[in-house]
Amino acid sequence: MIWRNFYFVVAHVKSLTYRIPGRAYLLLAILIFASSNSITRKLTELGAQNLIDGRNPISFCNLLFVGNLCALITLCLIYGKQLNVQSFKQLSWSDWLGLSTVAILSGALAPALFFTALDLTMVNNVVLIGRIEPPLILALSILVLRERVNYWVIAGAIASFIGVVLTIVLQAPEAGMRTMGGFQIGRGELMAAGAAVSLAFSTIISKVKLRQIPLGLFSLFRMALGTVVFFTVALKLYGLVHFADVFSPFLWQWMAIYSVVIIVGGQLCWFTGLKTTNASDVSLASAFSPLAGILAAYLILGESPTMAQYIGGSVIICGIILNQIGVSRMPTKTPSAPQVSPAKEMDMEVGFKGI
Repeated sequence: MIWRNFYFVVAHVKSLTYRIPGRAYLLLAILIFASSNSITRKLTELGAQNLIDGRNPISFCNLLFVGNLCALITLCLIYGKQLNVQSFKQLSWSDWLGLSTVAILSGALAPALFFTALDLTMVNNVVLIGRIEPPLILALSILVLRERVNYWVIAGAIASFIGVVLTIVLQAPEAGMRTMGGFQIGRGELMAAGAAVSLAFSTIISKVKLRQIPLGLFSLFRMALGTVVFFTVALKLYGLVHFADVFSPFLWQWMAIYSVVIIVGGQLCWFTGLKTTNASDVSLASAFSPLAGILAAYLILGESPTMAQYIGGSVIICGIILNQIGVSRMPTKTPSAPQVSPAKEMDMEVGFKGI
């Protein structure tokens, strides 16, 4: 009787989840991903208040490494069935090279740069400067893939790029800033921009070289190799002592919460939304990302936007509005080349999602 009631409850919960529209799942996922930067900063602050032999157990390196392991476990549960001998046999040497390049760029380099940027500058700066990625992807898509877009989309990309530049150059001078082209730019801002550029190039490589690779295999390999590369490089640069607290119960206690909220919750909402939505829905949902990121920074960290962020963010929002107008006016694509699955195409478009 007890088991019968349990299965009834599970079946009822599943039926309720199917009634929730895909757009709601996408929006919830975007809210979760947008808050990840602020939650990451908050966790490192908690670690700084609970040192172990003078070391922060929730350092950015520990958090990124353990977070990647948790994300890898989650992806295995979701896409484990795609890990079979036949799937690997179908990959050519070109596919392996493309996968490895994308894994290094988006699975190791970009997260490391983003996490370093969070250690050096305000979360709002990381959120806004990260918006350089969409216009860069658009420019590369036009130049490399010969994609056709309307003037609204181009105008939106230009406006967003200008907004990012204003956010950077209007920052108040601080110690450690570097002078480039007559403007002073902080190291954190450079790291955030470098991470966005890395993600943009990985997206283009994915579109050019990896169209036929299933989303699950693509995501699993990217996460696995990215984790190994990051750990190896950090080990070479800082030594084994840098990960001395990686098995700390305090670290894993908070990473368990982080994994449930950001990795498991965010990824499940995201992939559930992708199943029942289209590219325009994903674009619309992701448009709320910078606003959600800034709001999360205020609510979680009490971080109020600066004047430079207000100005740059306003221009970026104008660019997003122009882009949405352009997306709504673009005709439906007709397949003319080997096509990637819609879910994978949309997943690649959004970029960094918190881990």
